[in-house]
Amino acid sequence: MVDLVVRSRRAVTPDGERPAAVSVRAGKITAIDPYDAELTAVDDVDLGNVALLPGLVDTHVHVNEPGRTEWEGFASATRAAAAGGVTAIVDMPLNSLPPTVTAEALEIKQKAASGQIHVDVGFWGGAIPGNAGDLPALHAAGVYGFKAFLADSGVPEFPPLDADQLAEALAAVDAQFVIHAEDPGHLREAVSSPAYGQFLDSRPPEAEHAAVATAIAAAREAGARVHILHLSAATALPLIVAAKAEGLRVTAETCPHYLTLDAAEIPEGATEFKCCPPIRDSANRDQLWAALADGVITCVVSDHSPCTPDLKRQDSGDFAAAWGGIASVQLGLPVIWTAARTRGHSLADVVDWMARRPADLVGLTTKGRLAVGADADLVAFDPDDTFTVDPAALHHRNPVTPYAGKTLTGVVRTTWLRGRTVTGEAPQGRFLSRKDS
Repeated sequence: MVDLVVRSRRAVTPDGERPAAVSVRAGKITAIDPYDAELTAVDDVDLGNVALLPGLVDTHVHVNEPGRTEWEGFASATRAAAAGGVTAIVDMPLNSLPPTVTAEALEIKQKAASGQIHVDVGFWGGAIPGNAGDLPALHAAGVYGFKAFLADSGVPEFPPLDADQLAEALAAVDAQFVIHAEDPGHLREAVSSPAYGQFLDSRPPEAEHAAVATAIAAAREAGARVHILHLSAATALPLIVAAKAEGLRVTAETCPHYLTLDAAEIPEGATEFKCCPPIRDSANRDQLWAALADGVITCVVSDHSPCTPDLKRQDSGDFAAAWGGIASVQLGLPVIWTAARTRGHSLADVVDWMARRPADLVGLTTKGRLAVGADADLVAFDPDDTFTVDPAALHHRNPVTPYAGKTLTGVVRTTWLRGRTVTGEAPQGRFLSRKDS
């Protein structure tokens, strides 16, 4: 007798898509049998042709609580994650007050999140000027690594590092560093305007290229692990290819908005499309897809970065004044699947980019895969059904999205966390820690 069996003719396992029956006991996957295997379970769910995926792992989420909980919060962010098939997130250290730059600040954030989380939650620490001495203790407290900005973060309590300060941080602790790679020397002040092109011109590809080069040089010098966050500019891809060929521990991610949106199609004043680095043109987008297919880019994560509607300046449509961030933790799976299927990619590819590889980035060996011994984090996903994005139906706190009105393919039917259905009512998530990985 097991607690749960979930059957699907389209189960996406590490060996590819196949018919299977997944058995669950005490929150773990205990067996993967043929679809029609005779099994005894408390609950036996037959999905038929609805796909069964492992829960997605989103390692780039800004929850903002405590301190800016009006922007987002653990209850709303994790409810949105579960509705989108995401069963584990790793929270970014900034936009909360205090930012997660000391072990004490991590404890404050965990206390704020306690009893609220609908999916499992881990944490990044932050590297800012002057806190290199705090990094070892923060790492020992269980964060998965450290985020650093090389340009202004947008909030005063999380200033950027220059090249020397980045080197100091890398030398302070043997940890994964995740880098917001834009070089301030190549950024220009955005002109106040409702025209997206004016904002785009202020953050040229050269800014990302130069910052990626800085991060790679620092990784080389320190022998450190460096991960390039939310890569937007395809011109930086050859630097990453060369770094990998050199044997450096350098990886990169991108986000659904860079893979699916086109600068030329952003309407005037549509500040819901503003993010940093910016959405670029379709030719650049095609190069990102090619890099993803080739394994140069390893992960697709949301960079869920919401704010209150007033900070998006939708009244004026001023791109220069608007907060830069896109809220998409609930929509990433259908957004990517809609585009990936038209480019000849499989559900197995999407699971690789959005579940297994992000889990591997932070060492979550029991997440992101349908495998015996893994956590029974499961998603029933109908890959053929469609829906139109209604902001009012989204669970994140402020219903602002650039995907409003878009028709997407792929609908999340049910999400299970360790074998239990996530309803969005009773929080059952747990804290994740590097110490337990």
